[in-house]
Amino acid sequence: MDRLAALQAFAKVAETQSFSEAARRLRSSKSAVSRHVAALEAGLGARLFHRTTRSLTLTEAGRDYFARASRILADLEEADASVSQLQAAPRGRLRVNAPMSFGFLHLAPALGDFLARYPEVELDVTLSDRFVDLVDEGVDVAVRIGSLTDSSLVARRLASIRRVLCASPDYLKRRGVPQTPDDLKRHDCLSNTNINITREWRFIHPDDGTPWPVEVRGRMNANSGDMLRVAALHGHGFVHLPTFIVGDDLKAGTLISVLEPYIAQDLTLNAVYPTARHLSPKVRAFVDFLAERFGGDRPYWDATA
Repeated sequence: MDRLAALQAFAKVAETQSFSEAARRLRSSKSAVSRHVAALEAGLGARLFHRTTRSLTLTEAGRDYFARASRILADLEEADASVSQLQAAPRGRLRVNAPMSFGFLHLAPALGDFLARYPEVELDVTLSDRFVDLVDEGVDVAVRIGSLTDSSLVARRLASIRRVLCASPDYLKRRGVPQTPDDLKRHDCLSNTNINITREWRFIHPDDGTPWPVEVRGRMNANSGDMLRVAALHGHGFVHLPTFIVGDDLKAGTLISVLEPYIAQDLTLNAVYPTARHLSPKVRAFVDFLAERFGGDRPYWDATA
């Protein structure tokens, strides 16, 4: 008995409730389909269909077997499609979303290499710090930083994101170096209004990791990490930013990191995309490219920092 042919014949008869219609859809003969089903029943030692002159219905055993056989055939079809798509060249328009700062500083310089590698792909990139619904807005892939809560998305972790609290040497000379997070209450702190609904900065106790929230104040806030970086470079206060924004400044000594043991390092850089049974070649290629360029626990911007 050809087990695969018998499963396909059985499943098609169960779907159509007709040997004749199943044979037509399988481009086979009614007698061949009947032989496959009969051989399957004989091998299982169970009747799968109730047959009368007017109707054809599944038995209890047939219903259970149909549910399992359908999953097997679907998995086999998906495996075939997956291999076929791996062989296909990435092509078509790819819609990408990324945060503003990371997009300007790191994603934009990398995209030329991606386009050179895949000449049949066209990119449509949007940069935004607001939450983007990938399905509603037709986005194929998004680069996201932080914890992920949308279970309808597939996420691939790319890299760790390290945060620092830093200020210019001039500011530290004038105002002093904080020894604990509570000391920040006496300092100017520059907050990102995209992230901080209140002016509470969150730290941890270095001994046991328990939360240590601090209410901070400052004379300037902005919805851009890049703008806050410039303000800190000019001596206007402390910023709490990822190293992918301030890594070069830390290396050059134009910004100084403080209170490092008190900062929780729990953020990650992720590539996310909507769930799908078959991942398109262009999405697979782009996610693999991001992992190649940015992946690892110590990405290149931390090496400079």
